[in-house]
Amino acid sequence: MKRIFLVFLLFMACSSVFAQHADINNFIVKESLLKNSKLAIIAADSLGNPIEKINGIYTFTVSGFTQPITFNDGIAVLPLQLERSAFVYLKHQNDKGTHSKLLYVYKKDGTLNPYTISSMWLVLFPLILVFLAFAFRKFIIIAVILLLCFFYFNHSNGLDASTFFETIFDGLKKMF
Repeated sequence: MKRIFLVFLLFMACSSVFAQHADINNFIVKESLLKNSKLAIIAADSLGNPIEKINGIYTFTVSGFTQPITFNDGIAVLPLQLERSAFVYLKHQNDKGTHSKLLYVYKKDGTLNPYTISSMWLVLFPLILVFLAFAFRKFIIIAVILLLCFFYFNHSNGLDASTFFETIFDGLKKMF
């Protein structure tokens, strides 16, 4: 009887050791508190409130590069510094799906200002230009020049064609 009690007690002690499983289903991106040209990812709930119980290593894809990121009290700092303004595409995949954000990080005077860009704007802007070009024949040359400038701006700031289409497809998946 003592052995059964001892085994039961040992089992109860081991069961309390297991870690709690927490998923990141939403995140906020801000400048790191150290102002060292690095971005911080803050785990958040669906309302944008920070979740402080997130601790451990989570895998994120940052602009096409997969890397493990360590969260402490719901905050993680990306290891790479930004030299200039650029597009940053963050994606995290877990059991509940893929969660991604496209950001334009504007760097001025050593401070980073991340702006979230909806993937629908990446679709709507070229579609509106093409529609206006077909509606007004005199606007064709200007529309082509604006489209070329749009794609050049995206490409020169780190948003290549594969990331562009991946952002659009992720946005369409979220809608449906």
